[in-house]
Amino acid sequence: MTTLSSESWVRAALRRLGRDDQPETVANVWAAIAAAAGEPDRLDAPGVDCDAAVHRATYHAVFADAGLDADLAEALYAVESDPAYNPFAVDAASVLRAIARDGLPIAVLSDIHFDLRPAFVAAGLADVVDAYVLSFEHGVQKPDPRIFRLALDELGTDPARTLMVGDRRRPDGGALDVGMPTLLLPPLTDTQDRRLGPAARTLGVRVSGAPSFART
Repeated sequence: MTTLSSESWVRAALRRLGRDDQPETVANVWAAIAAAAGEPDRLDAPGVDCDAAVHRATYHAVFADAGLDADLAEALYAVESDPAYNPFAVDAASVLRAIARDGLPIAVLSDIHFDLRPAFVAAGLADVVDAYVLSFEHGVQKPDPRIFRLALDELGTDPARTLMVGDRRRPDGGALDVGMPTLLLPPLTDTQDRRLGPAARTLGVRVSGAPSFART
């Protein structure tokens, strides 16, 4: 799934309110949020995705410190919590279905503060997912080894024979600590980018219509 850029996030919130979303306005709002979030970033603090209430309180505290009005704060949080703003890449369905057809179980393991299941239902992909391990439901998030063990338990698989596919070096790399081979892909910024091919090839899965790659 794609992740909104900071500017796209602010622009979407302003548009929800019917407000000016010109580049200068967007830049000013984002600059205020970034300054309030500080360094290290309070919006990405350890544990912020472990509890939905904590996540909401953290974000709204930053918005308040940024001097944003209540309506804009609510709109920003609504966009942040709406999976419609994080669509699947064009190759997600074909790759996931190919993996499932080969009899390999799939778990969705995510640091997140809301339920992702409806997004997979809406995309017609609910039937290919065997387990969802969402941080806010378990009170633990990556890179804590416990969340990876939860996924392994849900799948009933051995860590050495379970591939972790992610796009964030530090959080997703925590899978290595429990003995899981880990494939890190570039973050997805455009739904037209086909990034899941390496995962299929690593698993030895052939995806219909996908380009062939020579072995070297």
